[in-house]
Amino acid sequence: MIAILEAKRAGLLSKKHWFNNVLAGAIVGIVALPLAMAFAIASGAKPEQGLYTAIVAGGLTSLFGGSRLQIAGPTGAFIVILAGITAKYGIEGLQVATLMAGIMLVLMGLTRLGGVIKFIPDPVIVGFTSGIGVIIWVGQWKDFFGLSPLAGAEHFHQKFWNLIQSFPELHLQTTLLGLLTLVTLLISPRLFKRIPSPLVAMVIATTLQWYFNFDGVATIGSAFGGIPQSLPHFLLPSVTFSEVLQLIGPAFTIALLGSIESLLSAVVADGMAGTKHNSNQELIGQGVANIFSPLFGGFASTGAIARTATNIRNGGTSPLAGIVHALTLVIIILALAPLASHIPLCALSAILFVVAYNMSELHRFSHMVRTAPKSDVAVLLITFFLTVFG
Repeated sequence: MIAILEAKRAGLLSKKHWFNNVLAGAIVGIVALPLAMAFAIASGAKPEQGLYTAIVAGGLTSLFGGSRLQIAGPTGAFIVILAGITAKYGIEGLQVATLMAGIMLVLMGLTRLGGVIKFIPDPVIVGFTSGIGVIIWVGQWKDFFGLSPLAGAEHFHQKFWNLIQSFPELHLQTTLLGLLTLVTLLISPRLFKRIPSPLVAMVIATTLQWYFNFDGVATIGSAFGGIPQSLPHFLLPSVTFSEVLQLIGPAFTIALLGSIESLLSAVVADGMAGTKHNSNQELIGQGVANIFSPLFGGFASTGAIARTATNIRNGGTSPLAGIVHALTLVIIILALAPLASHIPLCALSAILFVVAYNMSELHRFSHMVRTAPKSDVAVLLITFFLTVFG
């Protein structure tokens, strides 16, 4: 059964539940604002495409998914995969692959493959997410430090070495603004318990850049020309049959990773709120979201564990919160888009530093290395190194 219909049957859409869900949805929408833009840029897309993804996919997942509390949108786990697809096939190729992945996800749900995902071993999941965390962290050095590495590097070790070589030429103002943003991200939860730390950090960095106009600091305006103050239009991507064949592999990768992360997020939500999701319906909902997201300017989406947890902690009890999260982003785009041109890229990189650290699950990784059986440790390390250097 679709989660929103179950929520209605349970009385969770009645007026007495509106306030908590609207409040939770608005807070999650504010949290999603900097994350969606940061994930889009890191994936090779434009910042507004990250917002479009959060709006379209976030709303559709809440309407058609199998978890009452799931919040969907661009996520850090996708960055490495999507950036590789964008580099090879362009943003339109990424959108076509996303649409194909959406169809695959729907078929996975209809054929009741939702329960198969839980058999993936923990060492594989931890090794993979830790590896992605490292790649994201190193990948953000360029914008965080204002570096100009040599172009043409294809593999991780080549990019890493190029970045190391370019460190003597780091841009001081960019680095200091990035460090200030990072410090703000770390201390603001203690000072502003009800205000999302990414929002606090982004506002402070953006205000400083707007007021002082630091020379040489890259911003969304200087790099992308700002964000359009309008919503996306429906557009079918142009694609040939040969391109579709080339994109089957990338599409399957998006579908597999999206299914794993979405169902993991739904399990986390169940553990936090005492609910029970329908894994097959969740795959169908994620599939519908990924079919329509690229048709409205977006790209791949999946369940976002951090935003889902934020939704629950702030009182979300039904899919209404996820819908309000999408509407909040719509309002922000229509009302505040011109201000986004002043957002420094180093501030978004600082946010991704924190995302990468959280993704790496350093404590869980080290605990598994110390205490797990040797076979599990071997699988963990092999998965980690293949993810980083593969």
